[in-house]
Amino acid sequence: MRFFSHIFGIALILLGIYFLGKNIVFTTHAYPWWRGIAADLSVISLCIGVFSLVFLPAPMKPVGWVAVAFGIVCVFASSRAILNPTSLWQFFVSLTAMGFGYKMLTARGRSFY
Repeated sequence: MRFFSHIFGIALILLGIYFLGKNIVFTTHAYPWWRGIAADLSVISLCIGVFSLVFLPAPMKPVGWVAVAFGIVCVFASSRAILNPTSLWQFFVSLTAMGFGYKMLTARGRSFY
């Protein structure tokens, strides 16, 4: 039963991220040469950062955070982040789904209510 609780918790977290993230659009423009390089650097840096945060040992975690921060800076240097309007209902549903999903992942044999 705990396995299904974890799977459902992960599904709720992903659903919440989907509802929150579908209104964020990243665009790039091809005409300046720097924007193409910075867009590539941002994707590579974010991938390196996430993989190092997940797979490297604890003393190496700051390297992952530096890579993630560099990737975020490159995203804003290379492109535009368009934040489309989000309704209050959509925001509520996404935060509720992420909150309950996290609670289901961290509950160890006890009720999460």
